[in-house]
Amino acid sequence: MQGFQSNQQETEDADQADHQVESRANGADTPDVAGAPDVETAQSFDEMSLILAVKFILAKTGFSFSTAAVRDLAELSSDVFGPRAAVSAFQHLNFEANFGEMPVTALKQNHCPAIGFTHGDQAVVITSVEKDGAIEIVRFNKDMSQTVERVQKSDRAGLLQPHFVLCRKMHVSVKPKGKNDWFFGSFLQGKWLYGQVIIAAALTNFLGLSTSLFIMVVYDRVVPNQAIESLIALTIGVMLALGFDFIIKTLRSQFVDRAGKRADSRMLRLIFDKILNMKLDHRKQKAGAMASIVREFDTLREFFTSATLIAVVDIPFIFFFIWIISLIAGPLAIVPLIAVPLVILSGLVIQPFLALNTKNAMQSNMSKQSVLVETLNGLETVQATGSGRLMRRRFEEAADAQSELGLKSRMLSQFAINSAASIQQFAQIATIFYGVFLIQDGVITMGAMIAAVILGGRTLAPLSQLAAAMSRANGALEAYRSLSSVMASSKDDPDDTVQRLSRPKMSGSVELRDVSYSFPGSNNPIIKNLSLKIEAGEKVAIVGRMGSGKSTVSRLISGLIVPSEGAVLIDGVDVRQIDKSDLRRNLGIMLQDTWLFSGTIKENLQMGFYEYDDAHILEIAKISGVDDFVASDPRGYEMELKERGEGLSGGQRQSINLARALLHDPAVVVLDEPTSSMDTVTEKGVVERLKRWSGDRTVIMVTHRNSLLELADRVLVVDRGSIVADTTPDRIRS
Repeated sequence: MQGFQSNQQETEDADQADHQVESRANGADTPDVAGAPDVETAQSFDEMSLILAVKFILAKTGFSFSTAAVRDLAELSSDVFGPRAAVSAFQHLNFEANFGEMPVTALKQNHCPAIGFTHGDQAVVITSVEKDGAIEIVRFNKDMSQTVERVQKSDRAGLLQPHFVLCRKMHVSVKPKGKNDWFFGSFLQGKWLYGQVIIAAALTNFLGLSTSLFIMVVYDRVVPNQAIESLIALTIGVMLALGFDFIIKTLRSQFVDRAGKRADSRMLRLIFDKILNMKLDHRKQKAGAMASIVREFDTLREFFTSATLIAVVDIPFIFFFIWIISLIAGPLAIVPLIAVPLVILSGLVIQPFLALNTKNAMQSNMSKQSVLVETLNGLETVQATGSGRLMRRRFEEAADAQSELGLKSRMLSQFAINSAASIQQFAQIATIFYGVFLIQDGVITMGAMIAAVILGGRTLAPLSQLAAAMSRANGALEAYRSLSSVMASSKDDPDDTVQRLSRPKMSGSVELRDVSYSFPGSNNPIIKNLSLKIEAGEKVAIVGRMGSGKSTVSRLISGLIVPSEGAVLIDGVDVRQIDKSDLRRNLGIMLQDTWLFSGTIKENLQMGFYEYDDAHILEIAKISGVDDFVASDPRGYEMELKERGEGLSGGQRQSINLARALLHDPAVVVLDEPTSSMDTVTEKGVVERLKRWSGDRTVIMVTHRNSLLELADRVLVVDRGSIVADTTPDRIRS
């Protein structure tokens, strides 16, 4: 990828050096990512042709994705699938990818396959560059067909813009990733930058000798001989050294920050993706406790991006300084040799107590956060039941415990810090005391003693910071363990980078084959050996008493939970094998619990799927009843909602939830009590519109209300996790 001028964000600029090293290791040219104009905002690109181009390249490398799945691979940064979205999709699948400006004449065979853009803004794939300069391209037509063309070298500039998406599948180890890859793998991505940190540390420590040697030479040579010219030369030299030292230290800090930023971005994404893909029935922590664990990532990040890390890098150079002291001051090197282990020992002594306190403090903080989040989410209930005293007592107990443990931790940490500072001061006194006798004996000079004092301080300086670092390390270690427990939980959690079966269109047949389900850790199955077939286009109502397992059946069908035994199949394929994006677009789900997010009504309807235009949004809003109450509000669909949709009635929230289920025009719709909070008039209108809309779609409803039976042509009666009757709506009504 040579001669490639990038226009990516500043983070890409920071990362490029690392990419260059890795790319050359793979035997390929590397893009030169200098700052270029923001061509993505200056140009418009045909969205569908770009998606098809990405899909084409992925297919050539063994990935089979539908157009919807390709769109979902990209980060949600705008409502248009542009070149940066294409780069994001490739990177999500462990491709090395970049987008930027490059002369059309610079295209080479090792750039292929690459995505180019015609002057008509259509994306094409350049599949090969021949020796005579001709290129072979693949065009994507409106009917989704492909056309292969050969373009002569002289015609390349007339066809293509000088903007390209270059990508290459990275060579990864066939060994499975370890459970801690989320952490160590993130830092390994910045190994080039950390290498620069080590080199910078070596240089700045070498340059740090200049002041000590300057003072020694001035005392021992310049002053006795009144060598002013030598003094001027030495002063200029040491000033230059200090200037370079300042520059290198600044660069070192930037390297640490940049490497930390890269690791931070990757780890946060992996953690959040883990939460998004977490099995709903395997979540062991309460929401508040989980939020507290994720918040501890800040502790981990601070440790690895702070000055503490720089101090740790400086520690190996302690022995270098002791060696220098032995060269210029001989026996005085014994002082730092004794002081160094004493500082380390003072820090190690408190570590077991500090580790225990830190662990307990984190548990108390999780409890405090859990109580706080529960109180905020259920504030209306707390006020209505007058249970504020109970919640306050729980909160104060957790807060008091955390405060007490924090006090003990700070006392222990301060002991280590004060011990290190005291030992450093004693070392200076000991150096001068011992040095005086050595000067009397003629073993060393006055300048050597002063230089030894300065170098001794420089030797122990990283250790004084190490004491603080060891205190922080306990918090970072505990945060790492907590986050690792989240990242390692439920190994069977779905992973959206794993290739699954592409099913962009489904007919809508559903089958449960000998399905049993019980909550993790429970031996009491909620669903027992359930077998059920629903043909495509059938309208099925599931009824039964409270706690009979109706909602569990709907969640199993929707793939939100997986059976303990047996399989759930759609169109004859296990839902666990179907690409997640295709499954969600073909299977519309309305859960019993309605949850709305802060934002506009339109945003709550779209939920990030910006490919749907306003006409489609309005259509589903009318079917679900959203338009009934939005049309009379002057703010319309830009009406801002509070968290959980506060300010809307239960029926209005259900209307929005129902519209979400219809958004993708799915082949199968699973509705759990879709109208339970609606008034009779609204419900009647929704049922009538759903009946017209459903057509040949498969509709599965969990309900207690007879009014919804008008939609059904088949009724399943569930009791104690089994189907006890399979009948018609008329027989249920009678």
